[in-house]
Amino acid sequence: MDSKEIAEGRNTHVEDALASLTGFINEDDLLELASRFSETYRDLAKSSTEHFLVTPVTALPTGKEKGRFLSIDVGGTNLRVGFIELLGELLGTGTQNGEAPASKIRKSHDKSWPIEEHMKMDQAEDLFAWIGDCIAEVITDALNASPASESPFGDELLLGITFSFPMAQTRLSEATLLPMGKGFAITSNLNLGKMLLAGYSRHLSNPTITNGHSPTQLPRLRIAAITNDTVATFASLAYAVKAAPNSRVAMGLIVGTGTNATVPMPLAALHPAKRSSLANPDAVDTVVINTEWTIRGTDKPLNDMALKTKWDLELDGNSEAPGFQPFEYMTAGRYLGEIVRLVFVHLVSSEGQVPASLKTRNAIATRFLSEVVARADDTSLTAELENMYPSPNRTSTFWIPARVQLLRDIAQAVQQRSSALIAAACVGLLACVNDIHIDNNQTQLNGEQTHKRSANSGTTTSDFQTDAPKPDHEDQAAQDESDSDREELVIAYAGGTISHYPDWLSTCQRWIDALVTRASPQNQGKKVVLREALDGGIIGAGVLAGMTDEIA
Repeated sequence: MDSKEIAEGRNTHVEDALASLTGFINEDDLLELASRFSETYRDLAKSSTEHFLVTPVTALPTGKEKGRFLSIDVGGTNLRVGFIELLGELLGTGTQNGEAPASKIRKSHDKSWPIEEHMKMDQAEDLFAWIGDCIAEVITDALNASPASESPFGDELLLGITFSFPMAQTRLSEATLLPMGKGFAITSNLNLGKMLLAGYSRHLSNPTITNGHSPTQLPRLRIAAITNDTVATFASLAYAVKAAPNSRVAMGLIVGTGTNATVPMPLAALHPAKRSSLANPDAVDTVVINTEWTIRGTDKPLNDMALKTKWDLELDGNSEAPGFQPFEYMTAGRYLGEIVRLVFVHLVSSEGQVPASLKTRNAIATRFLSEVVARADDTSLTAELENMYPSPNRTSTFWIPARVQLLRDIAQAVQQRSSALIAAACVGLLACVNDIHIDNNQTQLNGEQTHKRSANSGTTTSDFQTDAPKPDHEDQAAQDESDSDREELVIAYAGGTISHYPDWLSTCQRWIDALVTRASPQNQGKKVVLREALDGGIIGAGVLAGMTDEIA
């Protein structure tokens, strides 16, 4: 079958497949989804002990915290270790684009390591021993960089930990690990602080040679704060940004290997059992919540609106934890490449042989989609695809232009869907805590129209608006002029998918803008802004370590 025949013959089933991924991406359906998310989040906060977990963070940083702390950030893909120095509120220091001025936060001896797949599958003791080795390496580097006559740390270092997995906490310095996900074999009921200190402890028995002088004993570690990545991101931006009177950080968001969100909530809106997670619940009105918005139950709106495709169900069923994080499987970086692979293989299998390497689970990485498929020209992309997924037949080329374009189209659809779903979830979460409003009459749509979204509907992608509306220049100028009078609600974000995947961030922001405007006239005086918390995981751990007095 030549390129022309494939191009002419693929239209119907290809367009139906793309429509099953993107058919709901329009204002009406996304607003309904946001409203349903909001209702689901309220219900789960009040009724579930698995979602909307209380954290020990009952106060926000003042921006005046000071001190030098060792920080570690354990993510789904990388481990990062470094020193964070907080210099507090300094006169004459402003911010640009939401970033902290260099004089307010200082980082040093910052290192990063990939967490290899074998590490994820090892015993917990092996994983934490490796983390302990990395910590010792960074501390040794810092000692080597100090004059031989100085002892920069004393006998003890305060440690802040960001851990990108579910955990139960009653104190900021302690945490019990819950089931992890993201490919890790570790299950639950591990004392995170004890495991980490045990992994580092062997470096305390053997003095380290530093500065070419006498052996130096590495300092002990004392855990000051443990938190998850969304709370750390939230705290880092709240510390760094000297907000204008009409601006505040309202939410933390991670979209990287996985996705999660955090938001302050009144204790009265939560399941009564969650009060026991706080050291002094009677003294607390509001607490920062780890939503765990990907865990089973949060996908009820997706099921009710029939938004999951057969490929989503296949990915879920073949995952390490079927049914555990269904929203994450549709939106986060660990899984987007696999969805693209499943759709692509399904569509081209009827045309003949498929490269054997494409039949392997997770054969397409999301990073390949963002760095190559979304950026390379046709010639470069074709060569890269042929190199990674060689044609099964030496007499013909599998990667003809039509198939290369098909891969691009699927990847774009999957990216657009991820951005739109996260936008709807953000709007729903902000509505759940009453930061914005969604009027009921704005989400009452024709039920038959809303729920006919399947690959057999006969629709094509041209029937759907898959790009969020873009204002014209005059409207934008008027909008910019009025922004100074609006309340700015900042979503502090971090993560490789939202930060590095082309058009992901801008698409998500445009949908948030459109949905907030459409949801209610009461939102006229509000603006929701995605703002990057650069290095939020490692900085936030240091900020929380410096907040021990405020939180205690």
